Amino acid sequence: MTRYSRRTLLKAGAALTGASALGFPSIVSAQAARIKIGHLVPLTGFLGAIGSYAQLGVKMAAEEINASGGIMGRQIDLMSEDSVNPATASTKAQRMIEQDGAVLLFGEISSASSLTIMQVAERNKKVFFSTGARSDALRGKDCNRYSFHCDIPNTVMVNAVGTALKQKGMVKGKKFVTLTADYIFGHDLLKAAKAFFAANEATLIGDELIATDVTDFSPYLLKVRQAKPDVVCCNLAGNQVTNLVKQYAEFGLPYPLVGFNLNTGDAWAMGEGNLSGTWPTENHAWIEYITLKMIAQAITDTKSTESDALIAYFEKQTQFDIMKARKAYFRSWDHQLVQEAYPFTVKPKGEMKDKWDMLVLGDAVPAAGAEIESIYPTQQQNPCNMKA
Repeated sequence: MTRYSRRTLLKAGAALTGASALGFPSIVSAQAARIKIGHLVPLTGFLGAIGSYAQLGVKMAAEEINASGGIMGRQIDLMSEDSVNPATASTKAQRMIEQDGAVLLFGEISSASSLTIMQVAERNKKVFFSTGARSDALRGKDCNRYSFHCDIPNTVMVNAVGTALKQKGMVKGKKFVTLTADYIFGHDLLKAAKAFFAANEATLIGDELIATDVTDFSPYLLKVRQAKPDVVCCNLAGNQVTNLVKQYAEFGLPYPLVGFNLNTGDAWAMGEGNLSGTWPTENHAWIEYITLKMIAQAITDTKSTESDALIAYFEKQTQFDIMKARKAYFRSWDHQLVQEAYPFTVKPKGEMKDKWDMLVLGDAVPAAGAEIESIYPTQQQNPCNMKA
């Protein structure tokens, strides 16, 4: 048995006290030094498949940032969860800020859930980057100082696809039927579509509001057949778009099906030969990826995670490389990320080299040399009144 003198024990006690005073707080400090970011996207329900793409994109960005040394030497602690629905999204957002220590929030695809997270962000004075919600109203009458909008809004989606259709002579004098998701996103998209039709001498002869849990579209497709439009326009979202496209092909309707909303990752899930027409190019994995990269750039440049510093940085219309021909920036008055849009068409089955060789990317909208904000709502068209 080893015996220790009282002096030795006292020295050991002093050393332990020193470790408690210096070592343990260092561990706590190292943990606290991680930058905690709250991330919410729907992983269940009709938007769940899109949410899974979004989560893959943000995880890739976080891994790349952390592998390269983090942000100013601090690792990102990404807290990513299923937002489920608007009420749950609000509750989780509040918990992430209040209990988990999130310095900011980002994510979401549902416009309804995004609105509730925006309200939480404003109440707690934390910045929220809405990555996939497209309702114009979120950037308009529902806007607030703490929320930024990264994806292309409904009006721009309509203008981008509409411009491509005009070039093919598919708008002026044509009769349209629209199939619209019955919630804030769909209503907003329909409003933008109606404005476009009216401005370009097209006629809307019928619209069907469709609940988000509908999987059988045959009653609506029978109405389309009776209406005999020139063009059918899809204003749905999530897996409903995939289901509609498959059933539309099965019905063999002769009217072109086009859309103002489609996640390109879902194109291949529709099966060879089913998807046709003109659609907007959008990718939720990409938008989540580039949003976290923009956040990392902002924190690095400002050397801060404080909301006021970040807001001021973005409101300067700082430019960001988002892997498109032109750089993007956030407008100061509505916090919308201004960027190019790209429509796409689908190759005929006989021209595809394989099942992945499906999409034909259209020209950027607006065209090179044109004012990039020309396809975005103006402040008069979609007023935003931010409170200081």
